[in-house]
Amino acid sequence: MTPPPEGNDPDWEYRPLRLPPGVTRLSAAVQLSIHAEFSGWELSRVLLYADGTRKVWLRRKRSTPGVPELLT
Repeated sequence: MTPPPEGNDPDWEYRPLRLPPGVTRLSAAVQLSIHAEFSGWELSRVLLYADGTRKVWLRRKRSTPGVPELLT
């Protein structure tokens, strides 16, 4: 499987995250929940390696700066 298109997708921004083997599943879920709640990230993909390391890709919509309101 290939990793997410980090630089190729104009609508999404991606953030890779590595969780070491000693991190429990519950602790990983709490960390990812914090990223989601306070920074707007959502889970895109998880790879679990034989040694217990997790490679996680988070994604969120790119924010486009809005046009300021015109005073009339």
